[in-house]
Amino acid sequence: MRVLVHTDAAEAWREALAERLPDAEILTSAAPADERRRADYLAAWKPSAALLGELTALKGIVNLGAGVDAMLDNPALPRGVPIVKLRDAGMAGPIADYARYGVLHFQRDFDRYRRQQARTEWRECPPVDKADWSVGVLGLGAIGARVAQALADDGFPVHGWSRSPRTLPGVRCHHGGDGLRELLPEVKSLVLLLPGTPATREIIDAEALAALPEGASLINPGRGSLIDEAALLDALGDGEAEGRLRGALLDAFPEEPLPASSPLWSHPRVLVTPHMAGPTPLGEALDQVAEALRAMDAGEDVETIDPEAGY
Repeated sequence: MRVLVHTDAAEAWREALAERLPDAEILTSAAPADERRRADYLAAWKPSAALLGELTALKGIVNLGAGVDAMLDNPALPRGVPIVKLRDAGMAGPIADYARYGVLHFQRDFDRYRRQQARTEWRECPPVDKADWSVGVLGLGAIGARVAQALADDGFPVHGWSRSPRTLPGVRCHHGGDGLRELLPEVKSLVLLLPGTPATREIIDAEALAALPEGASLINPGRGSLIDEAALLDALGDGEAEGRLRGALLDAFPEEPLPASSPLWSHPRVLVTPHMAGPTPLGEALDQVAEALRAMDAGEDVETIDPEAGY
């Protein structure tokens, strides 16, 4: 088995995979082109079209992350090659922490206190109990389900949404178009954890934002393509005065790094973080990648993504 690794930390991945798969030949995309072309499997994060175009003998691809939109959008992606993605791999815990922080940021009025500090204003905001602060979680896959249940365990009423029916303890689950329309008016904080697919592109548009209650907040540790940014800015309004949408905590954007010209950087009611909500713990991810490669090479059944669905 010959495995080609392509990621920012490719050499560290190569060494660690070689320890886990001692009978395999592991090389990085820095290897000569004639060696790369003989790869049986690719383990990669956002490979270039030029690199993918070289790999004509691939038997399988392991996407080194939970989001596969960049891989599926690559024009050189070979047809018919099975793709495995990381499923949680230790990312769910940090993402749950990020979402919990975001919800508390608004529920406990830290956004308002930050602006008051800039005005040297000493004024306590009336507290709102967790029981009166409903949270919506869009996307109930491995990570979204973990986030929804963590928020429910914290004492927040949680509404979850997915395309097909799901059942989660302590979470009121909705599904389909009607379910989304039911959920949006009920929640004071909305957490986005959907995959980036054609069906979810700009699912949070002007209509969805208008359906949220006055003063709702948006938290996106998911995919940048989920939000219509022009509609978001319109819902936020100008300056410090709260618009229909109270504020947003954003970790993912359609273009990354977020361009310096983006008005999101300077908006007083937006917090921008650099796609750091769910760092991939190397150990757990490597174990999952090694097992997927071993199983594919042995001809065993492996859970692969559906390119048509996008996840």
